[in-house]
Amino acid sequence: MKTPLITFLLLSAVTLKVFSQTAVQSVSNTKDSVKRSLPSPLPDPPFPTSDWDGGPLIGSDGTAPLYPMQKALGLTHTKFRVYGWIDPGANISSSKNSNAPTSYDLIPNNVVLDQVGLKFDLQPNTVQTDHVSAGFLLTTIFGTDYRYTTGKGYFSNQLLGNNNKYGFDPAEMYGLIYFPKIADGMLLKVGRFISPADIEAQWATDNYLYSHSLMFTVDPYTFTGAQATFKLGSYWQLEVGVHAGNDMAPWSPSAQINGLLMARWVSHDNNNSLYGGINSLGNGDYTRQHDDLQMVVATWGHKFNETFHMMTEAYYMWQYHALTGGTVINGPAQPFYTGVGPGNLIPGTENAVGIVNYFQIFVSPKNYFSIRNDALNDPQGGRTGYATWYSSHTIGFVHYFNDYIRIRPEIRYERAYADGITPYDNGTKKDQYTAAMDLIVRF
Repeated sequence: MKTPLITFLLLSAVTLKVFSQTAVQSVSNTKDSVKRSLPSPLPDPPFPTSDWDGGPLIGSDGTAPLYPMQKALGLTHTKFRVYGWIDPGANISSSKNSNAPTSYDLIPNNVVLDQVGLKFDLQPNTVQTDHVSAGFLLTTIFGTDYRYTTGKGYFSNQLLGNNNKYGFDPAEMYGLIYFPKIADGMLLKVGRFISPADIEAQWATDNYLYSHSLMFTVDPYTFTGAQATFKLGSYWQLEVGVHAGNDMAPWSPSAQINGLLMARWVSHDNNNSLYGGINSLGNGDYTRQHDDLQMVVATWGHKFNETFHMMTEAYYMWQYHALTGGTVINGPAQPFYTGVGPGNLIPGTENAVGIVNYFQIFVSPKNYFSIRNDALNDPQGGRTGYATWYSSHTIGFVHYFNDYIRIRPEIRYERAYADGITPYDNGTKKDQYTAAMDLIVRF
């Protein structure tokens, strides 16, 4: 085990000891003065979330609304939730065969089923401070988007062995235990969970726009391990975790131990938020044709007023002895994705830098505009297979017909800047224009 991981584990142990001692000493004096949850800074709807990044939020009721399927089943007098969504999408593109590295609207000039999601959800009660509370979450998806959440060891041969157009993925499977007497509340998560960093989420229901930025196309999607979230007063949360590496089951032959240490701060007026730290830190050795991405990341959320807010995120990722294109898909090649088979060896360190800004304009309780600008530097081609800077620029509009149905039309332009590098349309074009839209129906 290399020095960075040893240092991380030692720092984590010291941090936990200090916080636990503080909690024991102060629980009787300060517990009642701690606000369990600040007011939500953003309206939901129309925005996909009402809170800044850095969930789960201890002290806030995480119970989902009652959606039509649950009502039809007659399960209206329980905290358990069962619900889902269907998300078909379409796009018109200047590319003919593939929109890669764009995601998730990968297949150009086509209509596809991006996601059918199904959730089984029981959230622990973190508002109270009297007793231990438990819960769980299971999320499965089917559609073309499975290729982005696939984890090696979880039905992964659909993608890594067959490069299928459609597939299934049990992307979230974890238990939750809330301990109210540790710090100002601690929530322990064990299982497979979404990588905690990122403005963008894996589920269509949780994103500002239909398509995804370039930088979030190539970073970690899920981890399998344990994560403890500590509430530290009214404005801070700390996350400490350990996992098997990005997008891998612990039983995968590529799995490696990695640590996680993230912090969330919200200003007293709740108009600013900072969330960041170490998303993944371990040996960082690309192993058996699979990435082991190391990542430091920071997100800033800012609310100008009731009409305008923005989210900005930047990351630095690295690993060692990787191949161009990252984790290997062993084929067969498909017209929409030809980048199969192992790439070329990248000696030493492979790295990438990404930055994105989302600027939102509230129009009404059923409408908003979102303007996204992002850049990705892939200097060795380890993330996309092409060594170049990229940028993408997107303007989207979101309209809710009602609480269960929305559309997200958008237009987008993106470009690669290195001389002679043509990543788009299976390596034939330097840039790409798209117009796209999806339809989200909750049930």
